[in-house]
Amino acid sequence: MTLERSVASTGRSRSGRPKSASENGGRPTGLGEDTQADILRVATEEFVANGLSGARVDAIAERTRTTKGMIYYYFGSKEALYIAVLERAYSSIRSAEDHAHIAQLAPVDAAKALIEASFDFHWKNPHIGRLISIENINDARYLEQAPRIREQNVTAVSAWEMVLTAGQKAGLFRNDVKPVDMHAFVSSLCVFRVTNRATFKAIFDIDFAEQAVRDRHRTLIVSMVLEFLCINGQSTGPT
Repeated sequence: MTLERSVASTGRSRSGRPKSASENGGRPTGLGEDTQADILRVATEEFVANGLSGARVDAIAERTRTTKGMIYYYFGSKEALYIAVLERAYSSIRSAEDHAHIAQLAPVDAAKALIEASFDFHWKNPHIGRLISIENINDARYLEQAPRIREQNVTAVSAWEMVLTAGQKAGLFRNDVKPVDMHAFVSSLCVFRVTNRATFKAIFDIDFAEQAVRDRHRTLIVSMVLEFLCINGQSTGPT
């Protein structure tokens, strides 16, 4: 066995310490699953509240069953911990998708299900939109260091590709729209009302959290996207 294979098999770096998250694809070795989940949960709250530059590792340590030194030991740096948080956030989006269910639906129903799923997920997980906003402020330079996120998010486009292909073949959907377009359009509608809730309430005195408002927006967003997607706006036609 070569040295490289020996190091890889033990999950340790050449220095003999457990590999950090950045060295091990975002998954620190030698750290119990419960402890790791606890660190990532609290780190997510810290980064969402304060951004990358304002977040403090010692504040994370104070709220977990760890120490600041242990966090640095296993994750390597605050930036590596932030990348692990990003990976966990994007993974949760993809885990919530039910492609098997979508594949069994007629095209219009499948598109409606994808839109509703995106709306519901982002409303229930507001931290995701905030993390995405923070990483856009950082020009995605940390996301670019996490190839797993790119790999995981292939399914976001493949789901729309499956639905669009079926709808276009059936003559139901317009042919000039791409899967990545649909993912972008739907995400923008669903994420905006979460990330901009506070400013809209302050300026326009409308609370996106109110059940009646939320239900109305959910219906309107589905309607807008389907009217755009379906040929001649016939979203109520045969499915």
